[in-house]
Amino acid sequence: MYLLSVELMTMVKSFAAKTRNWLERRPSRKNALLILVLVGTCMVIGDGILTPAISEVVVVVAVVVLVGLFSMQHYGTDRVSWLFAPIVLLWFLLIGGIGIYNIWKYDTGVLRAFSPVYVYRYLKRGGKDSWTSLGGVMLCITGTEALFADLGHFPVLAVQIAFTVVVFPSLLLAYSGQAAYLMKNKDHVFDAFYRSIPDSIYWPVFIIATLAAIIASQATISATSSIIKQALALGCFPRVKVIHTSKNFLGQIYIPDINWILMILCIAVTAGFENQSQIGNAYGTAVVIVMLATTALMVLIMILVWHCHWLLVLLFTGLSLIVECTYFSAVLFKIDQGGWVPLVIAAAFLLIMYVWHYGTVKRYEFEMHSRVSMAWILGLGPSLGLVRVPGIGLVYTELASGVPRIFSHFITNLPAMHSVVVFVCVKYLPVYMVPEEERFLVKRIGPKNFHMFRCVARYGYKDLHKKDDDFERKLFDSIFLFVRLESMMEGCSDSDEYSIYGQQTEKSRDALLSKYAKTAISDVDLTISSMDSIVPGKSPSSRPNSLTMSSGQEGNRTETDELEFLNRCRDAGVVHILGNTVVRASRESRFYKKITVDYLYAFLRKICRENSAIFNVPHESLLNVGQIFYV
Repeated sequence: MYLLSVELMTMVKSFAAKTRNWLERRPSRKNALLILVLVGTCMVIGDGILTPAISEVVVVVAVVVLVGLFSMQHYGTDRVSWLFAPIVLLWFLLIGGIGIYNIWKYDTGVLRAFSPVYVYRYLKRGGKDSWTSLGGVMLCITGTEALFADLGHFPVLAVQIAFTVVVFPSLLLAYSGQAAYLMKNKDHVFDAFYRSIPDSIYWPVFIIATLAAIIASQATISATSSIIKQALALGCFPRVKVIHTSKNFLGQIYIPDINWILMILCIAVTAGFENQSQIGNAYGTAVVIVMLATTALMVLIMILVWHCHWLLVLLFTGLSLIVECTYFSAVLFKIDQGGWVPLVIAAAFLLIMYVWHYGTVKRYEFEMHSRVSMAWILGLGPSLGLVRVPGIGLVYTELASGVPRIFSHFITNLPAMHSVVVFVCVKYLPVYMVPEEERFLVKRIGPKNFHMFRCVARYGYKDLHKKDDDFERKLFDSIFLFVRLESMMEGCSDSDEYSIYGQQTEKSRDALLSKYAKTAISDVDLTISSMDSIVPGKSPSSRPNSLTMSSGQEGNRTETDELEFLNRCRDAGVVHILGNTVVRASRESRFYKKITVDYLYAFLRKICRENSAIFNVPHESLLNVGQIFYV
């Protein structure tokens, strides 16, 4: 039995490996997978536009509610979100109870509709009309997921229990009750829900229904913002300003630009359509395409991540596609009746996201492949082959390792460089706040007399990167602390050839940790060896054969000299150096590539946030260094 299970697991992993190799063998397949993901993402954004628009019946009321809803987004929902769950629960209990009442009062025979036989009879009797009506039936199962659009904020078990115990039974009872009501009131088919509500509870249900519609709209808006933020983090969306409105919940964010664009599109959709059925057709089209994209991606997850057996994958795929393709074929007949709207919206967002991703990937690949080697840096000598002028140059880069090409471009075209060079890489982490003692990670690049450092500045989503001297002061304090720790580690080393990034002895490490337990010891990488960090164990001014000065005294003197040198350079001035890589299509490129790179991507880069705004670099000490990269 054990051997059988091992053999089965081996077969499953082999199938996953073959699938992965098949996907990675050709760039076109990976590109197709990217487009599939972006299509699903863009359709979800379409849901975020259509859900608020379909939630109200009267156009004027809908526009007022939409303007108010989008205008309140910058306040966040953290203070009132505790009301969402009770309102949604009360909503489902009400529609389920009203359904039971209508079934008992009008016709209990509607419960026979749960038999699949009636589905067959319905399709056989109506023919094409019955088939196309499935596009409207689709709305029966797509209205509720809007209430749970931000499912990523809930545990899996909670979602499963909510849908199985509350949502699904309440929907079945609600629709069955409306069917029973229509059996006796066939002329009320266009307003069956509100007509079927007992008069004694009509207004309370109306109020709860309005609140539930607002919550559903809020959920889809939040989900749209969250998915745009994820696309932004993956380099698939232009840089926009993201504001986190909650201290306790990471997903509650506000994106001003996207918020107002969504509001305009929602109002345009609401006011532009003649009736609710057209918005419903558009909504159904978007949801079906999202379901198809989700199923396709779920198949890959089952194979590559979960390592499911191919028979289980085939069963899941077959059952899902039978249902989804059936509904998809039905909504195709609704394309000219409003279904084209989500396709146009998705196509616009798809174009933006794909062009931005293409240009970003090409630019990053260029920076990665054109990094300057340490051999080239060492060959320049202590002065880097230039005049070292007093001051500190902060070179901002997206690379957390290696020397960026912008540095070599700078020193090749200018005759001077600052006495101290610090490569600054700003990283934003998915945490609320990064403790101040863990803000900066500092390394040395090259020998000590080069006076070159790397600093990775880490921020949480609620940390403020202020436009003042606070950032510079903390950065320099971290560099000074690094120099002291570096000198101490060299002094307590058992070997003259000790390197700060090499393997250290347990004795020196324990001594360092015990002495600096309450300081920012985490700012120093004590164990990782870095190719771009070459720190000789002996200072250039050291004398190995000297008998009049111990290694500890010499280290202290060297440390003091370097700290004084850093202080003088800081007093001389600080310049922020930003690279501005311009991507252009090569001359032999096809016309569509030139349009994509030279016009679309260039336009997106022009309207998105500048790096200087993201890093809050003071303009009075900003130096932009440009270079052109041809793809």
